[in-house]
Amino acid sequence: MQVSSPQTTSPQTQASGDEMEEPLKPEELSVPSNAALLAMTPAPTAPAVSATASSSTPSPASHSANQPSDTVQVKGREVRQQGKVFTIQAEVDQVVLHATVVDDHQRLITNLDRNAFTVLEDGQPQPITSFRHEDVPVAVGILVDNSGSMRNKRAAVTQAAVNFVKSSNPDDRVFVVNFNDEAYIDQDFTNSIPKLREALDRIDARGGTALFDAVVASADYIMKQPNVGKKLEKKVLLVVTDGWDNTSLRSLEQAVRQVQVENGPTIYSIGILDEDAKKKGRRALRELAEQTGGVAYFPKDLAEVDAITQEVARDIRNQYTIGFKKNPDEAPGYRAIRVMARADGKNFTVRTKSGYFQDNQKTAKKER
Repeated sequence: MQVSSPQTTSPQTQASGDEMEEPLKPEELSVPSNAALLAMTPAPTAPAVSATASSSTPSPASHSANQPSDTVQVKGREVRQQGKVFTIQAEVDQVVLHATVVDDHQRLITNLDRNAFTVLEDGQPQPITSFRHEDVPVAVGILVDNSGSMRNKRAAVTQAAVNFVKSSNPDDRVFVVNFNDEAYIDQDFTNSIPKLREALDRIDARGGTALFDAVVASADYIMKQPNVGKKLEKKVLLVVTDGWDNTSLRSLEQAVRQVQVENGPTIYSIGILDEDAKKKGRRALRELAEQTGGVAYFPKDLAEVDAITQEVARDIRNQYTIGFKKNPDEAPGYRAIRVMARADGKNFTVRTKSGYFQDNQKTAKKER
């Protein structure tokens, strides 16, 4: 990536309820879609066995009311006590999922405990080893299409992006990427509204749309920043574009593969598409969002963009964080994920990443 110098979801805007003009077949991607995974994964005969909850009581200031953490977190690590032995387990031992739960009317469900959840990895139930429901700071990348066709739309998009930041956690750290044929960081991580607005106002609308390259570069950037990206557990990319990718070196399949890394970002996309862009643009934006646990939105006009960004901010701030132990001895490769939620006799829809590519990094555990 180059660095430049200078509560209710509307069915009209959310893509998940619409019909795709170009249906995506599972065999067309290196990783299958959520719908394909759902069809391939048998329902469990019994809920996953949950780990023993910690007896420690978290501080009310750091957790949502009636939603205590089941583990004690010390500098990003779980601390468990058994007799006089303390075991400190680093997050590298866990797969961490950020999950949004909604009902049949797409309303957020925010009052579940961890016993309501079942996690499957490659079809096998996994014991939940950590569970939280709290508004935590997020590392966010705002990616805005700066191609020629966006010139007349940038003012509305900029205001919507600023309002998104204002509605987010005040401790979030945000960077801005403008992309056309290439991607440029026009503002590094900050929580300063004036700096973000200045970067979003930096319009040089020209050239094509290298969407996939911009997404991959931004995901790589957010994962490698030691001062922010590695400290903030949750990572999000908000992508706004009005067209389809026509200049990237990577394909859609390659882009999806490269963002589905462990603890990779959730992607939310907003496609302000005309009729010519809908067929190709919708497919790409939906796939990038769906595979990472986000949502793709397709507003009818610019007036809806601001409301959508507010909805995305609410979504991010009301997620559950679910962890389960990974097996470091398994060969590196793709792991399919499915999370289910049920409470009071009702099944809810859980949106999270459809899978991840496990590397061969060994777990790190210390005892004293």
